Amino acid sequence: MPTYTTDSIRNVVLLSHSGAGKTSLSEVMLFNTGAISRVGKVDSGNTVSDYEPEEAKRQISVSLSVIPITLQSNKINIIDTPGYPDFVGEVKAGMHVADGAVLLVCAASGVEVGTELMWQYAEESGIPRLAFINKMDRENADFQRTLEELREKFGRVFVPVQLPIGAHSNFKGVIDLIHMKAYTPEEAELPDSLKDEAESMRDKLLEAVAEIDDDLMMKYLEGEEISAEEIYSTLQEGSKAGKAVPVLAGSAMQNAGIPQLLKGICDYIPSPKENKAIEATSGSSQQTEAIEPSPDSPLAAYVFKTTVDPYVGKITCFRTYSGTFPSNSQAWNSNKQQAERVAQISMLRGKTQEGVPEVIAGDIGCLTKLSVTNTGDTLSTESHPLVLPSFELPTPNYVVALYPKTKIDVDKLSTALPRLLEEDPSLEVRREPDTAEILLAGIGDSHIDVSLERLQRKFGVEVEAKPPKVPYKETITVQTNAEYKHKKQTGGHGQYGHVLLELVPSPRGTGFEFAEKVVGGAVPKNYIPAVEKGVTEAQNEGVLAGYPVVDVKVTLYDGSSHPVDSSDMSFKIASSHAFKKGFTQAQPVLLEPIVNLKVIVSDNFTGDIISDLNTKRAKVQGMTPYDGNQLIEAQVPLAEVQRYAVDIRSITQGRGTYSVEFSHYEEVPAHLTQKIVEQRKAEKEQKE
Repeated sequence: MPTYTTDSIRNVVLLSHSGAGKTSLSEVMLFNTGAISRVGKVDSGNTVSDYEPEEAKRQISVSLSVIPITLQSNKINIIDTPGYPDFVGEVKAGMHVADGAVLLVCAASGVEVGTELMWQYAEESGIPRLAFINKMDRENADFQRTLEELREKFGRVFVPVQLPIGAHSNFKGVIDLIHMKAYTPEEAELPDSLKDEAESMRDKLLEAVAEIDDDLMMKYLEGEEISAEEIYSTLQEGSKAGKAVPVLAGSAMQNAGIPQLLKGICDYIPSPKENKAIEATSGSSQQTEAIEPSPDSPLAAYVFKTTVDPYVGKITCFRTYSGTFPSNSQAWNSNKQQAERVAQISMLRGKTQEGVPEVIAGDIGCLTKLSVTNTGDTLSTESHPLVLPSFELPTPNYVVALYPKTKIDVDKLSTALPRLLEEDPSLEVRREPDTAEILLAGIGDSHIDVSLERLQRKFGVEVEAKPPKVPYKETITVQTNAEYKHKKQTGGHGQYGHVLLELVPSPRGTGFEFAEKVVGGAVPKNYIPAVEKGVTEAQNEGVLAGYPVVDVKVTLYDGSSHPVDSSDMSFKIASSHAFKKGFTQAQPVLLEPIVNLKVIVSDNFTGDIISDLNTKRAKVQGMTPYDGNQLIEAQVPLAEVQRYAVDIRSITQGRGTYSVEFSHYEEVPAHLTQKIVEQRKAEKEQKE
């Protein structure tokens, strides 16, 4: 592949609701530009971008893929992203390194939930975009209805630059409203039946374009003729500045309107050179520094994607923001402050790699077998270290507990999980000390399912995913004293330990405390550590249902010993029994973790969310307007929201978002306590 100049490169991300046709579109783009000789199909699992087995199985994209294509003197890096909301981390990564976006909308389905979410992400990133109304060959396809939905939902200046010729079975091509030219297989003249509509839409196009430029507005108001070139150049400026969104139409399945879309990407999406300078942090001085997208500037390459291939090893995808990144060189990881040996740099197209001598500013490439570099790191030079800003990953709230199926899987899991996280940093792994479970957190159930399939396929680790155990605690509600005498006589030395303990409930959240106030040597000093050990072991195992005991102060205040039969073991046994006896007397209760839940939904779902929270024993703290939506804050038991990712998606049709943060522990209601205790006993009996 030849090397292109920075101003001839376009980095564009495809965004849409799942199923709107991004992968099919990228496949046709590859075919039209000669990169492939045969168009693959999503249903057949043989497309360039959906090459992972998990994608072929589900017939959806689950990770981003880079599809470089060439169009005359331009190079376009198409970044195909998933449309399913569970894989939003991949979308954020793709948008972070793109200079513009193509928002695909199905002409039959119109603006769907995913369309709204993708638009929201694009608004947050501020990248220019154009809209492509796809699937004009579908039954019930309606260009005008879809256009009005876009305007109604997003309130931006959507400017149609094309008019489709027909729809569904009668769809034949598109009319270029700027040059008033038809693009169909049969003819280049405007169909007589559409001339009036085309003229009317061109007048609206003129009006919309005139609003972008003051000089053009004056010409428009004074009735002067505005040339096609003036329309075109003004719309270019408006699109790149984010003032207008050009709207095109076509059908990826019929390969209709795709050449015009490719030209539109080159026309309306800015090149890296046209973008403003990036603010980077100097690794040495920690000062911000503006870096220009020039091949002659200091090297700064941002790593936005890492994949692990069982045969090739780690593949690192990066975008060079400034400077020139040569093959067979050395780079400096500014985040880790370590050197990396760079072998052959390649261009990645799906799963295939093509070696290149260098990657200039604005272009995208990949490396293999880097040792310390992960997603989010910046590669630069040791003499001029730079750190580029990273993107914000979504918070993973859907949690499962992992149970390896065999002993071999147990051994492999500790090394496989970090590699899985390298590939997908939107996952989180942690160990819950109270339940001794390994927890894997993702965006949703599909995200977790795909991750576990990868864990098995790439690393050979089979695990079973179960709902996490709730880390309940136990405590007491009244003060009590307990006495226990451990006395056992056998041949030779016997066993003797005698303790008196005081158990006092402590304020919530203070934990567990052991103290002693023995006077007169009733319990010799050398046995007090054994008493503490016995109490601590009993406290860790719990009494009510086997959960750890918290918020209790235990004081050893008296006891007795035997000059011959007393021992550390005797006092440890005595103190353990005394603690359990006292705990049972002190009206024990179960405590459950309470979390702060924040839900962001539109007004029309607020009532449904509140009703659902009421069934989950939640205490709603309040509602406040938030960026056009409602922010609902509540405190709710963790046990009730372990699967809230599924619930909120069902209630809000995928539009709602939420976050969870641990708050405190509270008493479990009595009717639930009995159920939990019985369930815990049944689990122990099953194990035994």
